[in-house]
Amino acid sequence: MNTKDGDADNTGPSIPQVPRPLHRPQGLRTMQAVRPPERHRMRMRLLDAVDEDRCDVEVLLTALQQAVAEVRGLGGMVHLPGGGMSGVLYLVADSGLPESMTRPWLIIPARGTAPPSRAARNDTVAWQPDLAPPDPVPGRDPAALWPSRLPAGIGHLAVPVPGTGRRRGALSVLFAPGAEPGPPERAFLNQVAAWMSGRLRSSGILNPSPTLLRALENGPAPGEAPPWDAKGMPSIAYTWDLRTGELTADRPVQEVLAGIDPEVMTGGIEAWAALIHPDDLPAAVAGFDTGIQMRGGFQNEYRVRRQDGTYVWIEACARTVTDEEGTPVKVTGSLRDSSETHAAAESVGRALQHMSDGFVSVDTDWRIGFVNQAAERLFGPAGDVAGALLWDIPAVRAVPGLEERCRATAAEGRPAGFDVPGPDGTSWYHLRLVPVPEGLTLYITDTTERHLREVERAAAERASAERAALVQRITRELAEAVTAQDVIAAVADGVMTPFGATGLIMLGVVGDRLTVIGSRGYSERFTRLLDGRWTVPDTTNPVGDALRTRTPLCISSAEEFLKRYPGAESLTRESGKQAWAFLPLAVSGREIGAAVISFGRPRVLDDDEQTLLTVLSGLIAQALERAGLYDEATTRARTLQRSLLPQALPELPEVTTAARYQPAKQGADVGGDWYDVIPLSAARVALVIGDVMGHGMAEAATMGGLRTAVRTLSELELPPDEILGHLNDIVGELGTDAFATCLYGIYDPVTQRLSYASAGQPPPAVAHPDGPVTFLPMAPDPPLGVAAPPFETLETLLPAGSLLALYSDGLVESKDRDVTTGMSRLAELLSRSVNAMPASLADASGLDALCATLTSALLPAHGALIDDAALLLARIHPLDADNVAEWPLPEDPLAAGQARDLVRAQLTDWDLADEDLIMTTELLVSELVGNVIRHACGPIRLRMLRSRTLICEVSDASLTTPHIRHTSATDEGGRGLQLISALCQRWGTRHTRTGKSIWTEQPLPTGQV
Repeated sequence: MNTKDGDADNTGPSIPQVPRPLHRPQGLRTMQAVRPPERHRMRMRLLDAVDEDRCDVEVLLTALQQAVAEVRGLGGMVHLPGGGMSGVLYLVADSGLPESMTRPWLIIPARGTAPPSRAARNDTVAWQPDLAPPDPVPGRDPAALWPSRLPAGIGHLAVPVPGTGRRRGALSVLFAPGAEPGPPERAFLNQVAAWMSGRLRSSGILNPSPTLLRALENGPAPGEAPPWDAKGMPSIAYTWDLRTGELTADRPVQEVLAGIDPEVMTGGIEAWAALIHPDDLPAAVAGFDTGIQMRGGFQNEYRVRRQDGTYVWIEACARTVTDEEGTPVKVTGSLRDSSETHAAAESVGRALQHMSDGFVSVDTDWRIGFVNQAAERLFGPAGDVAGALLWDIPAVRAVPGLEERCRATAAEGRPAGFDVPGPDGTSWYHLRLVPVPEGLTLYITDTTERHLREVERAAAERASAERAALVQRITRELAEAVTAQDVIAAVADGVMTPFGATGLIMLGVVGDRLTVIGSRGYSERFTRLLDGRWTVPDTTNPVGDALRTRTPLCISSAEEFLKRYPGAESLTRESGKQAWAFLPLAVSGREIGAAVISFGRPRVLDDDEQTLLTVLSGLIAQALERAGLYDEATTRARTLQRSLLPQALPELPEVTTAARYQPAKQGADVGGDWYDVIPLSAARVALVIGDVMGHGMAEAATMGGLRTAVRTLSELELPPDEILGHLNDIVGELGTDAFATCLYGIYDPVTQRLSYASAGQPPPAVAHPDGPVTFLPMAPDPPLGVAAPPFETLETLLPAGSLLALYSDGLVESKDRDVTTGMSRLAELLSRSVNAMPASLADASGLDALCATLTSALLPAHGALIDDAALLLARIHPLDADNVAEWPLPEDPLAAGQARDLVRAQLTDWDLADEDLIMTTELLVSELVGNVIRHACGPIRLRMLRSRTLICEVSDASLTTPHIRHTSATDEGGRGLQLISALCQRWGTRHTRTGKSIWTEQPLPTGQV
């Protein structure tokens, strides 16, 4: 326990004993195993490694610790000279000793008998086998401060610390009883003392700063009045004779310093020193010593004791006077009572010292003058940083640009403030720089909590903004999703990546079972295993639980999953996931499914994430409900569209056909493209392709109506231009906003000619057997609904084996490609593909594959198609001349018999010698020729064709169309056409350029087609 005002410490701790090892480890070269000279050299090398910028206290303390450790001492001290007050040594460093041991040694006389005094005075090693208190100095009695219960026989060794001239200090070490150091230890301590002296002289740390030098040089000259005299403040002028120690004053001391012993001046400097407060004595001695050494002025402030035992603060201002040789001979100066000023300063100092914010003051040379307790936590102890350059402090160097800001603030003369990170990288401080006449003050406020709150608030705002942006993005994507697969894609893109998920499954309610709508990140085997396994009412599965509570169910690990649902072990193992979030999907109180988000590692979702998933589950449910309605509408529209298009193309010997239709988009917005292949009389075939402009159910219905109309008009055996004329009337009656395009062509396998007419359709492509691909010439007729008939019918000869391609504009035109470019691409693909196909291919499989190749090459990916596309391919097979027979007949009743003979002969020649077929054909031809003779006019011609059926035609020059009539039992005529209708498969009338032809078709015997 420390003493105060001279009370002895009777409870101080005893000197610690140096531990000794019980045994020396084998195989290890311990410090004791090293020879002393080698150990000493190692210690000195360690001291030489001390950084040059270490302060004086650290230098002394480091050397002292090395010295005590090497000589195995109990502890050590370093004393340095105090200067002008008849020689005083004061304690500047100690190591290993309790405070109760060091208090008596704070100030000792240089001429005393203690080992440090003798070593410093005589420049020699001093040894004392039994530790004793040092000699007293004025105002201090070390014996009164001496601790009790110290062991007897503690040795005290001191070696001199060299200084300038005869001024020396001392390094002393205490030893355990009976452990007197030998010559090697004494030599080593001398080496350490010499190293101390060299470092103290070279470091310059103990040298006064430029500011102090200027203050010393500009101090008051002898005889000049001190600065406070000009203000009328009372002071004492004194002279101190350095050779005799005598003090003289210009007036009695009690006139200025009330309560001071009036005889103190007669006692000399020793008596004055006895009045100085023990705590202020070292600083006062150092001040006098520095002033005398520098031969200049100096100023100090300390407390002196009144006669009643109280103390008064005084301010001393003095100047050293030298003789002709420059030796200091006396000190002249003045004293004044500074109690009031110091009290105020102490009040301010206490306030600054204990304020919660850091406070640092620097002078005009940027040297630190004051550091309060709060600032010490950043800058270091005030005693270590006082007088140091601000820029040399590590905490200051750690702040980028702080020196520039400080200098700029001082130059501008205006306060400035800014936030800087702390040297530890985790704290934050607000620095306020305030220029003052004497330099600059720094106010340091710890803003770490505020900064953390701001960071947390910014992070929360950023997270909130990110969540809002995520919800907004997913909302937009879900709003644009039209199918269930679009919903799955939107959820996968918008949820899996932000949450770090690795899997997604969307389940839909079908009846009471949960079926898999789609998935991401799961194998097909797992989705098949899960499909339909869980039911909605069953709460032994996580989806059933989530749907029952209508809140997301989060499972953070596989262990938790199996603990809750032990029956799902196989699913958990097969899925390969480690954490799940089950989102119930319900709309208007009705469960429609669930979304399962899964993770590849254990994951705990926080409250914000669960809240976000709750919001998303509602959005997903609404989008999935809309997608379900859309899918239902799509199904209905697709069903309607499939019903309106040909279910299958007819298999005809005259042409081999294949077709493809690709709608522009999914859903109820079906298109109006269509195609058809219609068998006609005389083995002819009608090839049709069309496009109703627009998308929707109305357009699809219009397309169906036009296709039906085309087939009906084809039954009337009308030419292409007339059929388009009728279609134009039909479209025109639908309204001004209805438009359609159509190409109608008739291929005659007997003449190998194609007659066609177009209303707004692109020209058909023809791939000739010899390789080139051409486009048929076209008249620029406008679309149906705006066209003005008549339409132009064109004819072209198609060589055997030619491939005809009819297509809508959606096949060759896109947003990235015009029609001309698309047609060129179609021609290129046709040429390349047709050359690789056998020309005689009669089945449709090859053409079907060619359709797939063309559409995949010409159309963009599904979803990017902006218009419907239809393609109809037809390979031409002309009717051989051997299968065609034609004769003119006379215009008389004998023509019927002649026709029967010709039929029998031709059927026999075609190996169709079936008597029933011959007799039926003879009867049909006879009846047709008889009708011409009776009701029409010549010339008369008979033609027989062997194709898919047996075709018989009788032509005349009359335009009258025969009709079946209802006859009564008494009618003599009118039964011929009824007979024809009963005997043949079908019959009809076809108008030609020269009249008309009445034809019949009969099925051929099996094997004869």
